[in-house]
Amino acid sequence: ASTASFNLNLSAPINQIKFKMKLAVLALLAGSAAAFAPSMQGVRSTSLNMALSDMPGATAPLNGFDPLNLATLGSDETLAWFRAAELKHSRVAMVATTGYLVNACGIHFPGMLSSDVSFESLSTMKPIDAWAAVPDAGKAQILFTIFIAELVTESKGVHYTKGGPLPTMVFPPIDFSSVDEATLKVKQSRELNNGRLAMIAIMSFIAANNIPGSV
Repeated sequence: ASTASFNLNLSAPINQIKFKMKLAVLALLAGSAAAFAPSMQGVRSTSLNMALSDMPGATAPLNGFDPLNLATLGSDETLAWFRAAELKHSRVAMVATTGYLVNACGIHFPGMLSSDVSFESLSTMKPIDAWAAVPDAGKAQILFTIFIAELVTESKGVHYTKGGPLPTMVFPPIDFSSVDEATLKVKQSRELNNGRLAMIAIMSFIAANNIPGSV
């Protein structure tokens, strides 16, 4: 759930929140590493760099940005896994950012989430507080839905780490089979770049609400 309130939560332990934010930043770097890598040593690194330069998302102004050299870890299968992770995180972050902004405009579902929790009451809370207010049964349903979506994307034909296509949207399904390769690459790059910005945006929103002076 997102929030309409931008007040700072001074009651949360600052060190604990900062630690969680550091973990979130590391997760973002790990996901984003799929698209970026500097030159590596040896023949395999030359081939890998060629693959990276051909992948969607390798665009200006940060083409080649990978300060931790995460994209050089492991094999080509590892690189494909990083790219899929970045893509999934991008899509989740875009949905989260959109939901946050819509809720900040005062728009929320009508009625009750449960017998004693209304959607309106959740809309007045910070994201972390709103999640805590969701009944355990509701949390279980959300996590189960995420599990099913992940299972569907990981079980389609040839796996992406084995040369298969990257995960697609579970709902609504979008058919790009009629789009030519050059146009599709542009669309994929736009999706990744928008997703990268959304990951930064949603982390900034949460930080602004919980860490004084962070944004």
